[in-house]
Amino acid sequence: MPTFVYMASCDGCGHCVDICPSDIMHIDTTYRRAVNIEPNMCWECYSCVKACPQNAIDVRGYADFAPLGHSVRVLREEAKGTISWRLKFRDGREKNFVSPIRTTPWGSIKSASDYDVPSRDALMSQELAHEPLALNIERLPALKRSQLVQGIL
Repeated sequence: MPTFVYMASCDGCGHCVDICPSDIMHIDTTYRRAVNIEPNMCWECYSCVKACPQNAIDVRGYADFAPLGHSVRVLREEAKGTISWRLKFRDGREKNFVSPIRTTPWGSIKSASDYDVPSRDALMSQELAHEPLALNIERLPALKRSQLVQGIL
């Protein structure tokens, strides 16, 4: 379900542009409002919906998902720290979902350049960079060679 912008509600802050991973949210140069320039390329991550302080970005439902008379509404409630989704089906049923906003303050996550350069042993390891440390564990669980079975069982 790709996103679209209610132009009357958008103030052109650009939060959606900054957060869009597929780079399809842009600020229209004439109206100074956000616009999804390529809805069919939308990753449907809804990061822009969650980031919009004006609740100006909404979701367009697919015809096979909720045809004729459906609606999908998203509401960001910063004071409550939640994102609410309301799906209304054409037969009148409604489904409501509430999720916590689990974003971190801008700039609070360390960048790759803030970490030490990995050692040669770390580069040859199966672990991702800083994996045990980030997961708050001593080491990752792994199978021993004797536990691996070759062939089809």
